[in-house]
Amino acid sequence: MFASKNPDLPAQREVLDTIAPRIAELMQRHRDARKLWMPSELLPTGDDGDAELAALRERARGLPDSVRVALALNLLTEEGLPHFHRLVAQYLGHDGVWAEWNNLWTAEEDRHGCVLRDYVRDARLFDMKALEQMQYQYIESGFNPEWKDDPYRLLAYTSLQEKATQTAHANAGRLAGQYEPQLQKILAHICADEARHYAFYRDSFSEVLRADTNRALAALAAIAPALAMPGHNIQGYAQMSEVERRAGIYGPREYLKLVEDLVRHWAIDALDGLSAAGRSAQDKIMQLPARLRRMAEYVESKAHTRSFSFDVIYRRAFEMAAG
Repeated sequence: MFASKNPDLPAQREVLDTIAPRIAELMQRHRDARKLWMPSELLPTGDDGDAELAALRERARGLPDSVRVALALNLLTEEGLPHFHRLVAQYLGHDGVWAEWNNLWTAEEDRHGCVLRDYVRDARLFDMKALEQMQYQYIESGFNPEWKDDPYRLLAYTSLQEKATQTAHANAGRLAGQYEPQLQKILAHICADEARHYAFYRDSFSEVLRADTNRALAALAAIAPALAMPGHNIQGYAQMSEVERRAGIYGPREYLKLVEDLVRHWAIDALDGLSAAGRSAQDKIMQLPARLRRMAEYVESKAHTRSFSFDVIYRRAFEMAAG
């Protein structure tokens, strides 16, 4: 056994056990609100499947390359599910209500990668071998964030990450819908799931904030300044992210908004009775929106019109304005 990097872990485990009944309620709320769908319901599978596929492919031909690249990146994000399942189990445990949630959440998330992958294959959007090579590299590269054995950081991260994913899918769907309404419908179903997942993690972190305010603030202050995604180190990831930003799908401005929304929802500014460390973390969090705004402005000021080309879209070159 390796020694934990987190001396507070026993106390944090006790808090997670204490709030477990409330977590069970949040999970039941989630089950009651969801509409469980299956990928086959959203793709051509009927007797007239060949005609449906031909029509789908014809519509998909109009999708701009910027939307295609964003869709590939969003699909890669969904393909990171093995990393996330492992991390939730590692940080929240392999039994009890947290493990039950992890299995439920993983089963729901698995459908997202399945339906997107089936769609892009059916629509002939990509060079599938190039996409599969990216997916392989994405999983093989691993994802082991430096969270110092802190389960609160896991809950802060998932709160932010679920909203970021929802935003990216929603904006990609909005752009895609001008050309291919079936793709927008698929992304809308995924977004509805992500919205419920976000609500679960957000409200779970609310419980942690109430039960262990100082440590929870420290965890949020450590995670929120930069949301590292698995796969960020694979070839082409930064360029694909830049395409998403320029297309208005996801970038620093969108991250700024979701941080502002969460800080407001959690009423971070109103928390009191804090320790010195808690006050320091609170100040850092409250200053974060201004910092993120400056970063967004800096990125935009340095951008210029440029061309992009990716193997996944057959190395076609396309040009995008600074955005």
